Amino acid sequence: MSEAELRRALLDTTIAAQREGLNRGASGNLSVRSGNGFLITPSGMAPTEQTADDMVWMDLDGNAKGTRKPSSEWRFHRDLYVARPEFNAVLHAHSTFATTLACLGRDIPPFHYMIAAAGGKTIRCAPYATFGTQELSDHALKAMEGRKACLLANHGLLAAETSLERALALAVEVESLCEQYCRTLQIGTPKLLSDAEMDVVLEKFKSYGQNAQKT
Repeated sequence: MSEAELRRALLDTTIAAQREGLNRGASGNLSVRSGNGFLITPSGMAPTEQTADDMVWMDLDGNAKGTRKPSSEWRFHRDLYVARPEFNAVLHAHSTFATTLACLGRDIPPFHYMIAAAGGKTIRCAPYATFGTQELSDHALKAMEGRKACLLANHGLLAAETSLERALALAVEVESLCEQYCRTLQIGTPKLLSDAEMDVVLEKFKSYGQNAQKT
């Protein structure tokens, strides 16, 4: 895709994330890999206020180009692109149920097999650090090791994937899992799946879906 097409796609995904209830107002941020850098949503602007021209291009050294300030969370976007070449899109949200669990500092255990959609047997919660800091990015990268999503303590949700569409779908799935886990805890203690069963599920996920490589 051209940069102009990526700008439009980033704006459309930002609007879609709000429509899905992942973010409200100016909260959250999204980015997409572009050339030798990435495009990221502007700081402090609601999707309804943004245009494709407001998306900020940044290089992997953290230098921004454009008329707008980049999201204050650009560091963990940049660091994920550097550390994880398979990621082409990153989505950060303050969605209700993910944030609820994040405020409790809870990892999400394998109460449901779809936890594997995030890449592992659990969804980790990264320790708290002030928003926009390198410390927060360092915590996020650690929680994302071997994963495609994590929670950020007292903050929200982080998801990364191979495309904007897949990042949005993953974030929606994780938020749904967080809601299910919250509701399960209201009733009692969930019965967790075993490590052995999660190994089976993770293996099956390698060939799940239309984009999986045929073997």
